[in-house]
Amino acid sequence: MDYEKYVARKFFIGLLLLLFTILVSLYSLSQGSYSLSFWEVLDALRGKGSENALLVIWKVRMPRIVAGLLVGSSLAVAGAVMQGFLRNPLASPFTMGVSHGAMFGASLAILLGAGYSTSSGKVFLNNPYLVVLFAFIGAITAVGVILFLAGLKGLSPEAIILAGVAMSSLFTALTTFVQYLANELQLAAMVYWSFGDLGRATWRENAIMLAVFIPVFVYFVIKGWDLNASASGDEVAKSVGVEVERVRLVSTFLAALITAVGVAFVGVIGFVGLIAPHTMRLIAGGDYRFLIPLSALTGALLLVTADTVARLIVAPMVLPVGVVMSFLGAPVFLYLLIRMEGRRG
Repeated sequence: MDYEKYVARKFFIGLLLLLFTILVSLYSLSQGSYSLSFWEVLDALRGKGSENALLVIWKVRMPRIVAGLLVGSSLAVAGAVMQGFLRNPLASPFTMGVSHGAMFGASLAILLGAGYSTSSGKVFLNNPYLVVLFAFIGAITAVGVILFLAGLKGLSPEAIILAGVAMSSLFTALTTFVQYLANELQLAAMVYWSFGDLGRATWRENAIMLAVFIPVFVYFVIKGWDLNASASGDEVAKSVGVEVERVRLVSTFLAALITAVGVAFVGVIGFVGLIAPHTMRLIAGGDYRFLIPLSALTGALLLVTADTVARLIVAPMVLPVGVVMSFLGAPVFLYLLIRMEGRRG
C-alpha cells in the first residue's frame, strides 16, 4: 500500500507538470507581435481560423515551442543521467564541455566560410546546416575525448568531471582564438550563433531532435535501476550486477548525443541540466526510475517558460532564451556550490 502511494505521488507530480507545460505552451502560442486569443489558438490548432492565425501558429510559434520542449527535455535528462552516474550534483552538459565544443565548432565553420549576411541590422547565416554540422562535431569531440581517457585510464567519476572542466576551458580558448582571427561580420555571426535561440528550429530540425531523443530516453528509463545503484557507489552497483564502467561510458555518450543535437540546432543554452533535475530531487526524491521522466517534463516546462519570458520581457524585441536561462541558472549553480561546501564542513 505504501509503495502504491509512493508511485501514485510520482504520477500526480508528472500530471501536474504536464498540465502546466500544456498551459504555458498555449499561452506562449497566443503571445507575440501578432496577438491571438485563447479561442483563436484552439481554432488554429484544429486547422480552422484565419489564414494569418494559421500561418503564425504553425509556421512560426509552434516549431519554436516544440523545439523548446525537445531541447529542454534533452538537456534535463542528460543532466540527471550525468549527475547520477558521475555522482556529482554539478555535472551537466554545460559543465562537461559539450556546449563549449559546439560553440567552437560553429565558430570554426563561420571562419572557414559558412556564409553570413546582414539584413535590417541583424546577422543571418546563409549556410546554417554547415554550422550545425561543425557544432555537432565539436560537441561530440569534447565528450569523446573525455570518454576515451576514461576508458583508457579508468578515470573515476570525480576525474571525469575535472576532465570536463578542462575540455570546457580548452574549447573556450580555441573559440576565443578563432574569434580573434575573424573579421567584424564573422565575429557578429559567431556571437549571434552563441545566443541560444529556439526560433531557429523548423519542423525538420524538430523531427531530427525527436528521432534522436526518443530511443535515448527509453534507454535511460530502462536503466533507472542501474542509475539508482550507481548513485550509491560503484561497489554497491557491482554487487547487484551492474557493469558500472561500461554503462557509465555508454550513458554519458548518449547524454552528450541528445545534448549535441539540440545545441547544434538552437545554440548554447546553459543550466537547464542543472536546474530541472535538482528541482525534481527536492520535490519527488532521487529515484531515477521517476526522476528521469519528471526531469524531462520539468526541463520542457522550464525552457518554454523561459522562452516566453524572453519574447515578452522587452517586447517587441526578443531576447535570446540562453540569456534568460543564464540569469536563472547562475544563482542555482552558486547555491549548489555553497551546499556542497556546507556538507563537507
